[in-house]
Amino acid sequence: MTPSLHFVAAAVPDAQAALATMRRVHKDVGADAADIVVALGGDGFMLQTLHAFVGKGKPIYGMNLGSVGFLMNEYREGDLMERLAAAEPEGLHPLRMRAQTNKGSSEALAFNDVHLFRQTRQAAKIRILIDGKPRINELICDGVLVSTPAGSTAYNLSAHGPILPIDAALLALTPISAFRPRRWHGALLPRRAMVRFEILESAKRPVSAVADDFEVRDVVAVDVAEDRNVTMTMLFDHGHSLDERILAEQFVD
Repeated sequence: MTPSLHFVAAAVPDAQAALATMRRVHKDVGADAADIVVALGGDGFMLQTLHAFVGKGKPIYGMNLGSVGFLMNEYREGDLMERLAAAEPEGLHPLRMRAQTNKGSSEALAFNDVHLFRQTRQAAKIRILIDGKPRINELICDGVLVSTPAGSTAYNLSAHGPILPIDAALLALTPISAFRPRRWHGALLPRRAMVRFEILESAKRPVSAVADDFEVRDVVAVDVAEDRNVTMTMLFDHGHSLDERILAEQFVD
């Protein structure tokens, strides 16, 4: 049975031109009626699309019209239906961030990572607790992040964190420009771990917390854990699964 499609595109000229082309060739039945959502853009737009369709049961197939396109498939105008028929699904569970400030609290999901970062010239001071147990009493740093396997090749990798296989039952905890303890380079955590960051001297050394593209400033504490109740399915061309991409990324020049 031929799947019904809904197309979405980033607000850039190339993606908008591709959207027009795809809608000329394939019927767009709208978000509610579609079996598959086709996202045209880059990795950032894919993250936006994942967030937009949380809880709607729609698999997402991305085609790259951005720069890196790690979460996307190659853009081609032809053979879309054949590619979808052969596509390999990959289920993703996001992190749930609960960020507390002196004015209240906020929640957000992150398919890539949750990261904390200093807001001023002064380094942040952060206490790290895992499952309620203090593991680092005072991390002096620019910031720190928790990454999913899917996000481990993004900001986490740039911060010298480990690349995780997509089916690894792990999260990466990675410091960003740590000053003390100088020799601490992060940790691998079981995916069930509950991570809590407490901001020390928060008035003097303010810190922001970001879940993908959702930012909370002046946080005093941040809790992060994988939310297994939320699953989003991404579709990848046969032979180019996310698992294969993550493996290949570890052998690049």
